[in-house]
Amino acid sequence: MQRRDFILSALWGGTILTAMPGLAASGSFEVTRSEQEWRAMLTDLEYEVMREEATERAFSSPLHKLYEPGIYHCRGCDLPLYSSETKYDSKTGWPSFWKAMDNAIGTKPDHSLFATRTECHCRRCGSHLGHIFDDGPRPTGKRHCLNGVSLTFRAA
Repeated sequence: MQRRDFILSALWGGTILTAMPGLAASGSFEVTRSEQEWRAMLTDLEYEVMREEATERAFSSPLHKLYEPGIYHCRGCDLPLYSSETKYDSKTGWPSFWKAMDNAIGTKPDHSLFATRTECHCRRCGSHLGHIFDDGPRPTGKRHCLNGVSLTFRAA
């Protein structure tokens, strides 16, 4: 991604797109779909985020301020990913958690912006969820900063 594109996207409040190819082409997962199948089941924004590793605009997700008891699932394959018990307000504008559920996510290095970050994705379908940072609360010290469009919520 070029710095100019990043700055313009931030100024316009739009979606930040990375220059990396989508996860669907970079790994094998239990749940696979063709590009046409993904596009048919997802909105344009959901596709950009989940399949092309874009980032939704901060404070745009209705899940950001949702704190009801329940489980957050992958929008792509319905795998349970995060419990509301690990959700907290990181003040970043995205749904944030300090821990994923067991065997729910995969990670990989992301070199798309100015530093290496840890990208997280659904371990079953490869859908991009967001990034993991080392500035979260105890007990893990991690902040799983997620795109709400990648998730669905089921109340307990």
